[in-house]
Amino acid sequence: MNTEKQLYTISVYTENNIGLLNRISAIFQRRHINIESLNISPSEIENVSRFTIVVNMIEVDVKKIIGQIEKQVEVIKAYYHTLDEVIYQISGLFKVRSELLFEEPQIQNIIKNSHARIVTVNTEFFVLEKSGKKEEIAELHEQLSVYGIMQYTRSGLISVTKDEMRISALLETYNN
Repeated sequence: MNTEKQLYTISVYTENNIGLLNRISAIFQRRHINIESLNISPSEIENVSRFTIVVNMIEVDVKKIIGQIEKQVEVIKAYYHTLDEVIYQISGLFKVRSELLFEEPQIQNIIKNSHARIVTVNTEFFVLEKSGKKEEIAELHEQLSVYGIMQYTRSGLISVTKDEMRISALLETYNN
C-alpha cells in the first residue's frame, strides 16, 4: 500500500438525489481534505449518476473515504484509481479579443501548435477550446496570457479506467 500522497480519482455511482453532493463533500470537509476537481455526469446506465472526484492523499485515507461514501444510502458503489490507471482529460475555454487573431501572427501558431480548436469567432472576441492534460491547458493559458485573455475557465477532470470495471453489470441489476 502506498504511503505517499498522490492524486487519486474517486468514481462514485449514485442515484440522482437532492442533497447528495452536499453530504459527499461534507465527508471530505470533516477530514480537512481539499477536493482538487469534481465532475458529476450521467453514467453509462440510465438514472445513475457518476461523481468523479480528484484528491491528493495517501491510499489508506482514500480507502477510509470510500467506506464513508458507500455508507450513503443513494450510493451504489465507489472506486478509487491512481492517474496511471485511468485515461483522463480536462477542458479549457479561452476568450480572446478578435483583432489578435488577425494582427498577431503568433496567435495562430499557438493555436495550431497546441491543437486547440476555435469554437466561435465574432467581431469582439474568439473562443478557443483545448482538451488534454492539466499541464497542456496551463501551457496554453501561459502562452495566451501574454496577449491578454478576456475570460478563462477549466473543467474538472473526467476519466475512464484502463482496465475493465465490472460496474456495468452491477448497475444493470440495479436498474432492473
